[in-house]
Amino acid sequence: MTEALYGFAVLLILVFLRVPLAFAMGIVGFAGFYLLTGNWNAAEAMAARRVVDTAMDYGLSVIPLFILMGNFVSHAGLSDALFRASNGFLGHRKGGQAMATIVACGGFSAICGSSLATCATMGRVAMPQMRKYGYKDSLAAASIAAGGTLGILIPPSVMLVIYGILTETSIRELFAAGFIPGILGIFLYIGAIKWVLWRDPSAGPAAEKVPWPERVQALKSVGSTLALFVLVIGGIYLGVFTPTEAAGIGAMGAFLIALMHRALTPTVLMNVLMDTVRTTAMLFAVVLTALIFANFINRAGLPGDLLALVNGLNVAPFVVILVIIAIYVVLGCVFESMSMLLLTVPVFFPVVAGLGYDLVWFGILVVIVIEISLITPPVGMNVFVLRAVLPDVSTGTIFRGVTPFWVAGTIRALLVLIFPAIVLFLPRLLY
Repeated sequence: MTEALYGFAVLLILVFLRVPLAFAMGIVGFAGFYLLTGNWNAAEAMAARRVVDTAMDYGLSVIPLFILMGNFVSHAGLSDALFRASNGFLGHRKGGQAMATIVACGGFSAICGSSLATCATMGRVAMPQMRKYGYKDSLAAASIAAGGTLGILIPPSVMLVIYGILTETSIRELFAAGFIPGILGIFLYIGAIKWVLWRDPSAGPAAEKVPWPERVQALKSVGSTLALFVLVIGGIYLGVFTPTEAAGIGAMGAFLIALMHRALTPTVLMNVLMDTVRTTAMLFAVVLTALIFANFINRAGLPGDLLALVNGLNVAPFVVILVIIAIYVVLGCVFESMSMLLLTVPVFFPVVAGLGYDLVWFGILVVIVIEISLITPPVGMNVFVLRAVLPDVSTGTIFRGVTPFWVAGTIRALLVLIFPAIVLFLPRLLY
């Protein structure tokens, strides 16, 4: 256990020295394994075996396919259509455009699977409209940043796929488990907007009412997107095809939708493919080195020693979960979301499993807490992504605006913690 703690300390030093996370985890994992075994060949064999086994894992192909699907959808201009459709039904209410932004983010998340991409895309689409009607920047920007967090929970989610790979948990069950908490998040964020308007009615003026023919037309424009979501997620939920097969169907469907919208030129297609390759390479590098690092901490006995320590303290398992959540909250102040997941899950999931908790439930709880970290200071990644998209809005303005939203996220985390059925109802019903 001591060796593992030293390894974590070195890893944190390397990260704070701005060594890329993939390199830092690979270096510490390889060197730590060598120091534990005293055998250079054993460390080389471990790393090589991990790389080969992971590269040959058929389940990993779900990651580039879902990323490709999201990139096609982004370039097809479907974010504009989703915002127009939700705005047609909500925009005439006080704060309606902010609410429409949350709903559109939820819809875009259901196809994209990335919080940062959702935030950046919707920032370009929704912010000009809200400014047109006199929304305060704090509410407008905060609704985009908060809505973007839904991307890592509402399936298909790359974050849930990586959690499933790290813990060998069913990705199909994780996708089913994330649906109800994702919808709950949309309603709680809308409630946060209502609270802001109760305190300051001028923050989100009502827009003019959209005529019904225009609403119907707006709905038709997102029909293909809804059909793709139902096909991909419905097929997974009903067991018609596996998540990997669904990702392939989704990528092809998104490609056809982009063609239908005449959004694909040779240049755009090349950009989509290159973006997908870059993102996939980055994720695969981080996942591979995270697994090497996990081999080191498992060889050092950290998960087993932690479980023995917890059992020796004679505290309720619920208290242990609260402590783990508190650790995630603290880490969220200094780490971005993917780093948190990759660093902590290999350590915590054996402890949680040893205490008898469901790993599907724990995965959704972890992702919800990570969602909160995306909009909390000082390292709220969604806030900084939005700041890059909207350079005329200060970081302080966005952080002030998101306070009600991370409070709403905290309420959702507590509900999931106290009532696990919110997460487990759908997986148990289906599987």
